[in-house]
Amino acid sequence: MSYLGAVIKRELKQMFARPLYIFSSVVIMLISMFFFLTVMKSGSPQNMPIAIVDLDHSSMSRRLVHEINATQSVKVVAVTATYEDARKLMQKGEVYGFLVVPEDFYARIGSQRRPTMHFYVNYAYTVGASTSYKQMLTMVNLASGAAHREVLRLKGLPDRQVMNIIQPIVLEGHLIGNPYANYPVYLLTTILPGILGIIITMLTIFSIGFELKMSTSLKWMHTAGDNYVIAIIGKMIPYTVLFVALGVSCNIILYEFMHFPVAGSHWMLALNMLFYVLSTQCLAFTFIGLLPTLRDAISVGALYSMMSFSLSGFTYPKMGMLPFVQALTNIFPLRHYYVNYVFEALMDAPLECMLPQFGIFMIFMLLPLTIHKRLKGAMINLNFPKK
Repeated sequence: MSYLGAVIKRELKQMFARPLYIFSSVVIMLISMFFFLTVMKSGSPQNMPIAIVDLDHSSMSRRLVHEINATQSVKVVAVTATYEDARKLMQKGEVYGFLVVPEDFYARIGSQRRPTMHFYVNYAYTVGASTSYKQMLTMVNLASGAAHREVLRLKGLPDRQVMNIIQPIVLEGHLIGNPYANYPVYLLTTILPGILGIIITMLTIFSIGFELKMSTSLKWMHTAGDNYVIAIIGKMIPYTVLFVALGVSCNIILYEFMHFPVAGSHWMLALNMLFYVLSTQCLAFTFIGLLPTLRDAISVGALYSMMSFSLSGFTYPKMGMLPFVQALTNIFPLRHYYVNYVFEALMDAPLECMLPQFGIFMIFMLLPLTIHKRLKGAMINLNFPKK
C-alpha cells in the first residue's frame, strides 16, 4: 500500500504541476455544458425563418399567414409577391423554406376545387428544414380542415357530423420517454458523455505516453517498487476519480437542475457512468500499449473517439445502418452507455435489460491484459521511437 500511495501522490503532483490536465478535463467539460445548455435552452428549435409567396392577396391567404406566424416553431420573416424573390431569400440562407399560395386559392376553396400549395425547403440545413416542413405541413392540413368545415357548415350539417367527415379517424400520439420532444433530452445526455470520453482517451494516453516520451517511466516504476500492476493502478486512480466525478456531476446538472426525465434510478445511472469511464480508460490504455509512441497513440485515440459519435446510434439509428456497421457499433463504449441510459432513464427497464451492456463493459476492462507485456517492456527498456 505504501508503494501504491507513493505512485498516487506522484501522479497528483504531476496533475497539478501541469495546467493542461485541469484545463483539458474540468474546464472543457464546464465550457461544453454551458455551451450546449445555453444553445438548446428552449428545448427545441423555435422561430425558424420562412417566407410566404402570396399570389392570392385574399382575406383567407392573409389569415393563413397570420396563423402560421402565430406558431412557435416558425416565423414568417417575409411575404413576397413573386416566387423569384422567395427563392433568392432561400439561396442567401435567410429562410429555410417558403410556401407558395396560388392566386386562385380563395376562389378554388369556395368552389370546392382543391387548390394546390407548394412548399420549398432547403434540406442542406436538416434541423431547421425538417422543423419548418413539419410545422408548415401541420398548418396547411389544419387550414384545409378549417376550410372544409366552413363549407360543410354552410350546407347545414351539424358540427358533430362535420368533424366525423373531416376527421373520421382520431389519432392520439404518445411520446414515450421524451413527452415534450425536447432535443437536449436525447442529444445532451449522450453528447456530453461523448465529450467526456474524448477527454478520458486523450488524457489517459498522454499521461502514460508522456512518461515514455520523456524517459521517466523507470522513475515511475521505481516509485511503485518495480511492480508493474501497482504502477498502472496508482497512475489511473486519480484520473478515474476525476472522470467519474465529472460524469456524475454532469448527470446531476442534467437530471436535478435541468429536470431531464428520469424514470429509473439515479444510482444505476451513476453505475453506468462508472463502467463507461473504466471501459474508456482501459481502451485508451490498450491503445498506448499497442502503439507506445505518444504521437501514434494520440492519433488513433482521437480517430476512435470521434467515430463513436457517429456509430453510437443516438443521432443516426443503429437499425438503419448496414449490417456490418451495426456490428461495428459494439466496439464503442459510448454505444453501450447510451443503450443503458435509454433503458434506465427513459424506460425504467428491469436490470436484465442492462446486464448485456455491463458484460461488454467488462470485456473492455479486460483488454489491457492483452498488451501488458508489451507496455511493461516499453516502460522498462524504453525500446520505441520517442518522436
